[in-house]
Amino acid sequence: MPSYQAPLRDMRFVMDEMLDYPAHYAALPEGDDASPDVVAAILEEGARFSRDVLLPINQSGDEEGCVLEGGEVKAPQGFKEAYQQYVEGGWPSLAADPEHGGQGLPPSLAMVLSEMICATNLAWGMYPGLSHGAADALRHHGTDEQKATYLTKLVEGVWTGTMCLTEPHCGTDLGLIKTRAVPAAGEAYTITGTKIFISAGEHDLAENIVHLVLAKLPDAPEGSKGISLFVVPKFLPDADGNPGERNGVTCGSLEHKMGIHGNATCVMNFDGATGYLVGPPNKGLVCMFTMMNAARLGVGIQGLGLIEASFQNSLSYARDRLQMRGLSGKQAPEKPADPIIVHPDVRRMLLTQKAFAEGGRMLVLYAAQLLDTVELGQPGEEKERAETLLGLLTPIVKAFLTEVGFESTNEGVQIFGGHGFIKEWGMEQLVRDARITRLYEGTTGIQALDLLGRKVLMSQGESLKVFTKEVHKFCKAEADNPALKEFVTPLSKLNAEWGELTMGVGMKAMQDREEVGAASVDYLMYSGYVALAYLFARAAKQASVALEGDDKAFYAAKLNTARFYYQRLLPRTKAHAQMIQAGAGSLMAISSEDFGLGFEI
Repeated sequence: MPSYQAPLRDMRFVMDEMLDYPAHYAALPEGDDASPDVVAAILEEGARFSRDVLLPINQSGDEEGCVLEGGEVKAPQGFKEAYQQYVEGGWPSLAADPEHGGQGLPPSLAMVLSEMICATNLAWGMYPGLSHGAADALRHHGTDEQKATYLTKLVEGVWTGTMCLTEPHCGTDLGLIKTRAVPAAGEAYTITGTKIFISAGEHDLAENIVHLVLAKLPDAPEGSKGISLFVVPKFLPDADGNPGERNGVTCGSLEHKMGIHGNATCVMNFDGATGYLVGPPNKGLVCMFTMMNAARLGVGIQGLGLIEASFQNSLSYARDRLQMRGLSGKQAPEKPADPIIVHPDVRRMLLTQKAFAEGGRMLVLYAAQLLDTVELGQPGEEKERAETLLGLLTPIVKAFLTEVGFESTNEGVQIFGGHGFIKEWGMEQLVRDARITRLYEGTTGIQALDLLGRKVLMSQGESLKVFTKEVHKFCKAEADNPALKEFVTPLSKLNAEWGELTMGVGMKAMQDREEVGAASVDYLMYSGYVALAYLFARAAKQASVALEGDDKAFYAAKLNTARFYYQRLLPRTKAHAQMIQAGAGSLMAISSEDFGLGFEI
């Protein structure tokens, strides 16, 4: 079975030393509750829960999977008991508003906990993970009555939530949905339709499931402008707010999947189910985006957690596995062969995982700090800046970390060699689980279009400038620091090139809009590499200052990882830049009919 230890030392480095979370928390309203002692206790207990409760049922949950019997889904053994411990520990309410039974701590703390959960049992973590998004959507857009009925239960974890968007004939293009909502008695609507790929759509972990469902009213406009959002519970609450009559919503089947077997991915049938409108009519997509943006950050954290899990187990194996001698001679003469960690190519793969884990953690915690300001900060210039930056970084967090997450878990299998291909070691499960993260909550291509088309070009590049100005100020301030020259010089050049590439695509797009789609994925990956380069430069600055302290080995390793990233991973930006500049010509030159020349379809 794979092992895991939460990387608390690295988490504390990023939070306390690099991003100064103590001062950040102190500046937030009611931030005193997130004192260093409280934060430390949360991290320690979260690490224990993830390691001791979730990890032991991860591999067995994958092998056992979920079972559908008579319309009811049973989660794998141990999942329900783990969820009960999760609820009893108060974890669902950690960052929720005290008005609805929450503890009122900053959202960033919940995101740190999420990394640990995703590293130890991604499939299990999806059950409570979606509930947070559902609660956010109702908190922002629900009526007072809806909040009273559903929000406290979701915050407590007694009920769980889902988001029901996708239908058999449409995925990303939600304007094509066919699910209908017809006005019924009072404020109720009758919901009829089928949704697919619904994570945690049916299970036995909680007493009720609250579905947030996109549907169209009878007089709705065509396309995405005619979508409304409805809350549709599995059991209709009775007069006391407890689960009452069974609603007309059932699980028709479970999807047979490549990974995340422990989570119930359901086909949900709404057969005249009773639902209630959330937000204004025909504005459902706007309301649902509150949940979707939270989910996209969550999926990015899934990528991070899987990188860390794969890296830790790869490192342990590489230290123990004996094979051949080092190219420069015996490294462990007392043993019949050297451990494979002495070989340069194994080190390349391990350092790739390590760099993406540590860089991804910095990116997530940087974004988490922005989320705290957006959710809890006072109105004003700082909050507006945080909203702009968070909007820019959300598709990067989601797509970049899941792309390199899949790469890193594959490297883990490679490090294990033939044993990585065997199920008992658990490395192939990480690959299978990682694969879905590049798809759900918007594929990498969709995130890339959101970043380049919507966030950057539609703002005339202003959103990007907010970030690049921050990078520029850092580079200017550290230009004469000899300890950072190897980082600041290439970072400054890339930061300038980022703006030039953006302007180039924008100019081309004025003549041909296909240029945006042609450049978007490479643009997103380029953006991700540069964002991590900035954060690694900041980490190197902190490490270089602390190098002569008590924890010299940690800071020396941090500097070495930053150097590896700059020398071995950051050069990938050159290829992405070249492909961005290549344009749409070769992509669009072949007609759809001519794609299949040479074989019959």
